[in-house]
Amino acid sequence: MSLFNALTSEDAKPGPTPTEPGGTNAATSTSTSTATAATPLVIRNVSSRPVVVTVTVSDTKDVLHRGPLNPGEGRQYDEAPLDVVAADAGAVRVVVYGQVKQGGQAGQRGTWFVPEK
Repeated sequence: MSLFNALTSEDAKPGPTPTEPGGTNAATSTSTSTATAATPLVIRNVSSRPVVVTVTVSDTKDVLHRGPLNPGEGRQYDEAPLDVVAADAGAVRVVVYGQVKQGGQAGQRGTWFVPEK
């Protein structure tokens, strides 16, 4: 009987707050979405193994990052225009000004361009 009361009691704690695909809390997603929409590039490794990524400034060819992104690791860039290359397009999630971009098939090289806004 006490188990039944524990499960149906109005004092029960609420369940976990739902999160969005990027791991953000739904309650803060509006401000996060606004910040992401203004950010030229957010890239995150969504696979279980490291993936080699290169991010360069398009007009100067300055290298901002060249090397592996570990599983779950992400980077944000606040400048543009950018050229982005990933050794495995399916291993990364690329968000350009708040929009998720497709860059190729899993296991194949992916490329993206981030324009100036």
